[in-house]
Amino acid sequence: MRILFICHGNICRSPMAEYIMKELVKREGVAGDWEIESAAVSREEIGNPVYPPARRKLLEQGIPCGQHAARQMTRADYDRFDLLIGMDRSNLRTMQRICGGDPDGKLHLLLDFTDRKGEEVADPWYTGDFDAVWEDLLEGCQALLRKYR
Repeated sequence: MRILFICHGNICRSPMAEYIMKELVKREGVAGDWEIESAAVSREEIGNPVYPPARRKLLEQGIPCGQHAARQMTRADYDRFDLLIGMDRSNLRTMQRICGGDPDGKLHLLLDFTDRKGEEVADPWYTGDFDAVWEDLLEGCQALLRKYR
């Protein structure tokens, strides 16, 4: 399974989801069956590392986030990945524009895999609430793993 997590800048939500998901599949012993990455819909943060409060939250949970460098998603990502998962509806709209639509049904919101279909993962760049983002991302990633295990 090839998954690309996407948020606005690729420095908070999407890299957190990437590293949470990598940790979950590692713990399940199925890491070799998954390719997990993250990207941005914007160009604002290209090349930047994980935002320090996001990095701290991951480390607090025992999840390292390596040498991440933000990148923008491309049209080619649509062909490369099985699922492209955005954090909010704004991400989803921009993903559809970048990909030229969604003919194969690959574009989704993360929380659509949970019982909270239609809900968004709030952007902690604005809210400052990395605890709530952690909970949302963990719930979404666990639901993804259950569905595609």
